[in-house]
Amino acid sequence: MTTHEPEITGPVDLALPDGMHLNPAASGWSRSVLHTANLAGVWGRTKRWDYWAVLAGDLVVSSVYADVDYLGLADVWWCDLVDGSTGGRGITVPFARGIALPDLPGTAPLRARSRHLDLAATDDEAGTTRIEATWRERDGRRGALDVAIALPAGHESMNVVIPWSDRRFQYTSKHQARPATGRLTVGDASWEIGGAAGDAWGVLDVGRGRWPYSTVWNWGGGAGRADDGTVVGVQIGGKWTEGTGATENGVILDGRLTKLGRELVWTYDWDRPLEPWTVRDPDGALDLVLTPRYDKHSRTDVGVLRTETHQVFGTWSGSVTDDGGRRVTFSGLQGFAEESRSRW
Repeated sequence: MTTHEPEITGPVDLALPDGMHLNPAASGWSRSVLHTANLAGVWGRTKRWDYWAVLAGDLVVSSVYADVDYLGLADVWWCDLVDGSTGGRGITVPFARGIALPDLPGTAPLRARSRHLDLAATDDEAGTTRIEATWRERDGRRGALDVAIALPAGHESMNVVIPWSDRRFQYTSKHQARPATGRLTVGDASWEIGGAAGDAWGVLDVGRGRWPYSTVWNWGGGAGRADDGTVVGVQIGGKWTEGTGATENGVILDGRLTKLGRELVWTYDWDRPLEPWTVRDPDGALDLVLTPRYDKHSRTDVGVLRTETHQVFGTWSGSVTDDGGRRVTFSGLQGFAEESRSRW
């Protein structure tokens, strides 16, 4: 048995009809998006976001679209892992005016427009998400992103409610190992994503919930092919879930999720983030080492919102085991890990 947590198999509201208290029937995990985040009231504690990343060999691209009540955020960021060059553009919107995310993730387009950035994320009936963006880099170059992230039939995701209390709780939907194709262009430079350029994988982090003011979390993920050709997706987290009886941990093998209910053991050094990160399951279902190539170290301090994050990108090696006892080994899986410290 890999988890003690109850599996949810049908649609469910995240909150009770008052929109403020956790619906007991929502506590658990599912293999697809089933939770509707019917949140109301409690201004200042409600957080909603969709974060996308695309892992494309020597290239990483990400985009965030978020409403954290007193601030809205939208951006595109990219990094060439070979030479460490980065770019992109972002906007912040006081009180999140004009930033809107649907209660049921993936059911409405996300759109942000400003003088420097035009961003859109839309989902078709098959579940493919298309991210289109144009922007002006701070050095004046034009940037453009057009990427499609497929949702293969039957491909499962990690969906779970983390209950700190009946008034503080988070629904997260984490997607790993979704095939991505497209192109990034910045000035005269251009990168193909997926296709002839090799495997590229989409990562999605959906958040809908009510957070305490001060939080610390780990998150990590990645995708690629095991030694035997199995497509592997890794979804791991820690710190923020401790003591809740729930985790966001699991592995996806050829599209099927195995949920891990135990807290994982993370070993790394905040002050030396480019040294290896190890993550292990106490019972041996997961044993991973990330070798970082780049550290995205970010700080934000805008009044009531203060965050600092080390997010490192590199390659995973190790092994994972599914709930049927099948163990696969790999090296060179594209991936990332992070620690984030927030007051928000």
